[in-house]
Amino acid sequence: GMSYMMDFEDPNKISDKDQVFDYEGFKIVSDPKSLLYLYGLMLDYSDAMIGGGFQFTNPNATATCGCGKSFGV
Repeated sequence: GMSYMMDFEDPNKISDKDQVFDYEGFKIVSDPKSLLYLYGLMLDYSDAMIGGGFQFTNPNATATCGCGKSFGV
């Protein structure tokens, strides 16, 4: 299946084809192909001791694995 990846990007490496979104002081960058899988995605953060971290909720996912890290559409 597919999975989500977040990383810091050098502003000089952002191409004209990339989509850039400004959200509350953050810039989110995605290439056009990946953007197709991100429509409707909700990103949240939990500071829980167990299972904390970024939580991705994709209403378009038709299948998810037991670990919650990968999905299919």
